[in-house]
Amino acid sequence: MKKIMVLALAVALVGAFVMPAAALENQFGGYWRTRGYTVQNFTGEDKSEKLDWSVVDTRTRFYYTAVINENLKLVNKFEINSTWGDTNGGDIGADGEGNWRIKNSYADFTLAPVNFKIGMQYAILGHGFLFADDFAGAIITFKGEGFTVPFIWIKAFEGGKGVDANKISNNDFDFDYYALAPAFTVSEMLTIAPFAMWAMSENASGWKPTLHAPLTETSTHGASQSLTAFNEANIYYVGLDLDAKFDMGKAWFTAIYQGGSADYIDTKKGSLDFSAWLAAVGGAMNLSDMGDVHGQLFYATGSDPADEDFKSFFVPSQNQYTGQSYYWAEIMGFGVFDTYGSANSPQDKITNIMAGNLGTTYKPTKELALKLDVWYAKLAEGIKVYDSNGKVISDEDYLGTEVDLVITYELVKGLKIDLVGAYLFAGDATYKGDNQANPYEIGTQLSLSF
Repeated sequence: MKKIMVLALAVALVGAFVMPAAALENQFGGYWRTRGYTVQNFTGEDKSEKLDWSVVDTRTRFYYTAVINENLKLVNKFEINSTWGDTNGGDIGADGEGNWRIKNSYADFTLAPVNFKIGMQYAILGHGFLFADDFAGAIITFKGEGFTVPFIWIKAFEGGKGVDANKISNNDFDFDYYALAPAFTVSEMLTIAPFAMWAMSENASGWKPTLHAPLTETSTHGASQSLTAFNEANIYYVGLDLDAKFDMGKAWFTAIYQGGSADYIDTKKGSLDFSAWLAAVGGAMNLSDMGDVHGQLFYATGSDPADEDFKSFFVPSQNQYTGQSYYWAEIMGFGVFDTYGSANSPQDKITNIMAGNLGTTYKPTKELALKLDVWYAKLAEGIKVYDSNGKVISDEDYLGTEVDLVITYELVKGLKIDLVGAYLFAGDATYKGDNQANPYEIGTQLSLSF
């Protein structure tokens, strides 16, 4: 795979230089960051050390766009990741195997008034509460006066050719998302964007593993680890985004309803209906040129085992790092270092949670910014806490109150350093038991873009 990606990059670069200058415009760019951080007590206790980690890693991205004419371009983005000292590109010698990625590679062309993006690309729906990731598929956008209407096809899973051991067509295992996401510019201050998405498969059991997918029993934050119990699945989402800008600040809003159903492979169980919703609102007010006050609130439903319908808001995804993604707190919600979150938090996959934030950003100079945030979070549906004998001690829903501080300074023009500190005053829904300890995180990051 590495050889294929290196060859693809080489071909793109060679092509860029051999094409006639008049026929091709070459656009280059990129991003680089190196960060070192330590996370401690993310399990909520200080004995097991299961999630404790101190690490340094590097990410490099190269962007190349071949602008062939005003209606046609080829967009490519490549990524290299390396954890310092590991055996996959971070050890002495640093050869790097398997740490190259093709993030994006798509043709962008316009047949007025319709624009087409075909290939591996990025999309965001519902401010990330529904989807925010790279994907293979297509975006076809009709552009009108003051509005756009994109149709999005996301190929979530390819079942393959032929049949499986049970003589089931592998085509049935395909999982696709289809979305319509028009945006209307009402004025310079307001954009309204309703959207709808349909996630479907004729046989959902073939997509393994799939996190944040339903079963009759829910895990700690209302989502289990597999769709293997289900045959045909039809899951739909309808929602609305609002984005407003004004002289003193900005505001945003998202609301999503999830419905649909999935048929059990075991026909005696019938089917499972989905009924969930999510709402979020946020904004910032500028106090002066030197700072602001900002905040947000969001709520996503959870599911009680006694409920007939599955009421946890969820979006099927391949693993915990793909698909739906909304970053919030440093410890509970991925933040700058985005490796994992504290115990029983939904992290960036917002479900079964109520959370709120109030913070401020202060910029005493052009090069320096200080950002202070306080987060409060609890589960929408609590979890059961058990003793060592398996007996239920209590039901808990309070995840905790988190304090985050991020200091950003421009060392030289174009090169930034972030200093991050975060501390979670953990609630009993994070952990309740012996050796209880509050999670904390300390780290720094250097980054540049070009």
